[in-house]
Amino acid sequence: MTKPVPDKAEVALEYPDKLYIGTFERTAQFDAHFDASGVSLSLHHAGADDVRKTVRMHLHYALFEEILRDLAKTAASLPAADIAHRKALRDAARGLYRALAGAPRKRKDANDIADLTPEEEVRLLHIME
Repeated sequence: MTKPVPDKAEVALEYPDKLYIGTFERTAQFDAHFDASGVSLSLHHAGADDVRKTVRMHLHYALFEEILRDLAKTAASLPAADIAHRKALRDAARGLYRALAGAPRKRKDANDIADLTPEEEVRLLHIME
């Protein structure tokens, strides 16, 4: 399920004889999820042929684990005054930790909202607004 890009993503793909650069902003969509072998990330910008673009990345679990470890090592370099970004990243990391710590859940009925987590309830309320 794609969602609007909340901020901005910049992508550069460099070959010996070519350079492709793309920017995905609030008019674009993204999707991120785990699958059987790793993490899948897609960025989509719809539109006419001259502006339409898609980037897809798949990172196997071992690489994604190393990326998370490297991010943890460099987190101290975020400016201390940038409280909003530090809090947002911390909350997102906490949500990932909690989701990974819990047992996988299977819902009886995909349309039953009684089993929603607090995070899912908040997300649903934002969608409905």
